[in-house]
Amino acid sequence: MYKYVAKRLLYMIPVLLGVAFLVFTILSLTPGDPGSIILGITAKPEDIAALNAEFGYDKPFFIRFFNYIGDVVLHFDLGNSYQSRQPVIHDIMARFPNTFLLTLISMSAASVIGISLGILSAVRQYTALDQTLVVVALIFASIPGFWLGLMLMLLFSMKLGILPSYGAGSLKALILPSITVCMTSAAGLLRLTRSAMLETVRQEYIRTARAKGASQKRIIWKHALRNALLPVVTTLGTSFGASLGGAIIAETVFAMPGMGTLITTAIRQKDIPVVMGATLFLAVLFSLIILIVDVLYAFIDPRIKAKYQNGGKRRE
Repeated sequence: MYKYVAKRLLYMIPVLLGVAFLVFTILSLTPGDPGSIILGITAKPEDIAALNAEFGYDKPFFIRFFNYIGDVVLHFDLGNSYQSRQPVIHDIMARFPNTFLLTLISMSAASVIGISLGILSAVRQYTALDQTLVVVALIFASIPGFWLGLMLMLLFSMKLGILPSYGAGSLKALILPSITVCMTSAAGLLRLTRSAMLETVRQEYIRTARAKGASQKRIIWKHALRNALLPVVTTLGTSFGASLGGAIIAETVFAMPGMGTLITTAIRQKDIPVVMGATLFLAVLFSLIILIVDVLYAFIDPRIKAKYQNGGKRRE
């Protein structure tokens, strides 16, 4: 297990370098330069050139890229923002707690709702309850996130006046954004859990357990659920990691100062250090979350744990 984790951590290095090179290339190919965007089109050319030289933007592409990677690797320095002139890590630490809290609340609620109702739907297959849950899941999976957020804002903020419509200064302000993110994720988890459970209960070992007289409750919770959870855990982990990248729709609709709005604003302003720093920060978190999901497999499925312990080699 430890060798597997160490190997996966080493694999993160080329992945992060690839992400950094791709994002840096895309930003370099976009039109405009930081000096023109900051000073405006009416600024003198010599002033724009001087500001670009201050940022090192006048150097060739590969020199700028390797200088940036060198600072990150050798000094753990993500650079300073072109706009605020403050260290990028300060901007990230100011925004990330809001996004993390939003993601934690919404994905926790989505996992409880989606997995529980998915199991219930599979157990009551072809009943009125099953059909109702499937239809509701399809509806919420089809609703655009921005429309759902606007409708929630219109109802609970404008009409009822019981919840704030913007900001992230309190837990109360996170309720509407969390519901917006939660409902779509819960709908997907419900459908996936239902499909995984239905596929699992048709396996031979489930029939054998029934033939031996095992109760329905024991079959569902002890035998079927553990095997059905593998794809669900994968989806939940990737969804959690993706949401840390910024639930951009929810953050935009509810004017939340999170990672999503930080990155989109920095892209419009061509604030390369902020975009690069935030992207690398989130790439590291996403890679670690996927690693945690893979390790969780070992606790869910003993066969995978045995594979880790054998160094990934099958016994003959």
